[in-house]
Amino acid sequence: MNWDSLDAWWWPFLFIVVAGWIATDMWRWLGVLVGNRLRDDSALLIWVRSVATALVAAVIAKLIIYPNGTLADFPLWLRVGSAVIGFGVFLAAGSRRPWTGILTAIVLVVVGRLLTAG
Repeated sequence: MNWDSLDAWWWPFLFIVVAGWIATDMWRWLGVLVGNRLRDDSALLIWVRSVATALVAAVIAKLIIYPNGTLADFPLWLRVGSAVIGFGVFLAAGSRRPWTGILTAIVLVVVGRLLTAG
């Protein structure tokens, strides 16, 4: 099975959500198991958290600005705008739950693509 195996319009979105979840949560759980003996304010944990945040931000920026596959057909303004609005919703929610911003950005990208596809 490869990226082009399924012809459904929703396949790339499902792939991105599932692959992103597995790739990040696996390391989070490993970090919980290994890092529970470190103090929250230790220099090593602060450095690890900073590097992890920078890596995630870089991957997200690369996916938004230089996408592959179907996402490359989406206008740049739609990809960037959805990410910015999703981040704004995340900050405005104040709940520190990333799903608020992620779901907002996904919905905006899908709706925007449906409205601009013609």
